[in-house]
Amino acid sequence: MKAADAMTGLTQLHDAQQVVLDATTVLEAEKVSILDVLGRVLAEDIMAGRDNPPWDNSAMDGFAVRWEDIRQEHKIQKPVSLIVIEDVPAGRMPSKDVGPGQAIRIMTGAPIPRGADTVLKVEDTEPTPDSVRVLKAEPKGANIRPQGEDVKKGECIIGKGTRMRPSEAGMLAILAKSFVFVYQRPRVAILSTGDELADLDEPYSDEKIINSNSYGIAAAVQEAGGIPLLLGIARDTPAALTEKISQGLNADMLVLSGGVSMGDYDFTKAVFRELGAEMNFWKLAIRPGQPLAFGKIQNKLAFGLPGNPVSSMVTFEQLVRPALLKMSGCRSYGRPVVEAVFQETFSKRTDRRHFLRGMLTREDGIFKVRTTGDQGSGILTSMVKANCLIDVPVAVERLKPGDHVAVQLLSGEAWPATADPAHAGPHRLSCC
Repeated sequence: MKAADAMTGLTQLHDAQQVVLDATTVLEAEKVSILDVLGRVLAEDIMAGRDNPPWDNSAMDGFAVRWEDIRQEHKIQKPVSLIVIEDVPAGRMPSKDVGPGQAIRIMTGAPIPRGADTVLKVEDTEPTPDSVRVLKAEPKGANIRPQGEDVKKGECIIGKGTRMRPSEAGMLAILAKSFVFVYQRPRVAILSTGDELADLDEPYSDEKIINSNSYGIAAAVQEAGGIPLLLGIARDTPAALTEKISQGLNADMLVLSGGVSMGDYDFTKAVFRELGAEMNFWKLAIRPGQPLAFGKIQNKLAFGLPGNPVSSMVTFEQLVRPALLKMSGCRSYGRPVVEAVFQETFSKRTDRRHFLRGMLTREDGIFKVRTTGDQGSGILTSMVKANCLIDVPVAVERLKPGDHVAVQLLSGEAWPATADPAHAGPHRLSCC
């Protein structure tokens, strides 16, 4: 990592991200039920023990026939008539072979009987009690799903490092995998600091502000696949902070908010050092979120996020979330990023990278983005209204309407009708 700027002490975000990921290790694996795999990351390759489908089967309700018997159907006036020798519903194997001039009535999913090489749709036939008249011929092999069309025995069907979705869970069932190995979920101790804070169950006071950071961070941890452990509020004394941080070291990661600035009552830096922390950086060249600490305490990752709610959420997105995803065994760690056309004017100093809260829409096939309004770091509604973060590089001083910007998509959004991420084209990851 490049050293922090000697004049400002600020660390560039891309350097900080690399430091965090280099310090993060993947957790061990555990065995879980197929009913508990959703959102988990596979710690093994899933191999197919058999073909799927296990045999050629019918894609239609109809009649299994020999193509040789029907191929001249379109050239003659009188329909071909075949003798029906058996009915085969789904779930039963045929007991007879199809011979010349014969057919077997077959249901969707039923195995193709020996001798047959084509399935006629029931709507293209005229059944009688003992026979079937062919009204329309089919190409040879029509309406047959071949053995192994979906899965072939011995193939790797779901790779290690895959985050499990409903489709993967369904495939596990097809492969008869009732238990699989997944990576453990990171346990994240969450602590807010400050005498000015009150928790949700405390009596209301005009002198206090509600501790929102703990709950916002806890939700972000859950969304990233981790397990939040709320430690409550640490008061502004070294002893109280030391006690709470020590409790948090039982988890895989500690995320603290507040107390990392330079005020008289910001004791985080001193307590971290007292506990033997190996700190990598204390300030980032970004806005919001300049005061941010990262290091290891007793070999546990420790983040000191800013106390302002928006700063806390933005820095969580850029640094804590990638670490959680790596711990969980994921193969990629960033949000999808698309290019959009900026709709406003914006200016800043060229010493920090800015993340503006934005609303992304798609109009006439083009992504457009504007801010959600006032961008103050204490205005949580700027995040509530946002479905993306507008990434403004350090060197950019001004943006004007029509400029192209990189936009990090935020998950869990109900996209407006004019915005469709599926049509964004190729996307890249925001940090890796």
